[in-house]
Amino acid sequence: MSKSSPSARERIVAGAADMISRRGLNATSIRETAKHASAPLGSTYHYFPEGKQQLVTEAVRYTGEWTARSLRKELQAGPVAGLQAFLALWRKIVVDSDFRAGCPVLAVSIEEPAPGESSAALAAAADVFTTWEGLLADSLREHGVEPERAANLATLVVAAVEGTVAMCRAKRSTQPLDRTAEELRALILAAVAAD
Repeated sequence: MSKSSPSARERIVAGAADMISRRGLNATSIRETAKHASAPLGSTYHYFPEGKQQLVTEAVRYTGEWTARSLRKELQAGPVAGLQAFLALWRKIVVDSDFRAGCPVLAVSIEEPAPGESSAALAAAADVFTTWEGLLADSLREHGVEPERAANLATLVVAAVEGTVAMCRAKRSTQPLDRTAEELRALILAAVAAD
């Protein structure tokens, strides 16, 4: 988002991401998103003339880039710092929402689009996961981890964190995140030390 106040379009996209993270894809409507973003319903259709799928796709991309920006910044200090930042980001989301919010990218990935809706949002989710994996794998390679091992670890990190966020919501506890963080950190430290 820009440093100045967000535009109506940005508020709608961010609102959609938030609603999807809390309610899921199929329970998020354009009408409720407009209300949640304090935007007129007409402007929602103005900015997203293709409807809900266009808005959902934008929300997935928004979440992906927002997370990637944080990852890029923290990975400058190395893969362990990046991992810790990735985990801290999701911890903050689940705790601040009282365990009601998760990852909208995951929500879009696991829900079947309604009949007649395109899979553009699903393709955007795949791209987001690929980006996150790529950032983590690049950092691991830069710190001496063999390329295939780096790619495998990056996939494991993203998959584990996404699954752990869902577990935190279900259990209303950060314990799964704490346990996963400890194990992933140990794996990354071992991989960096071994190579």
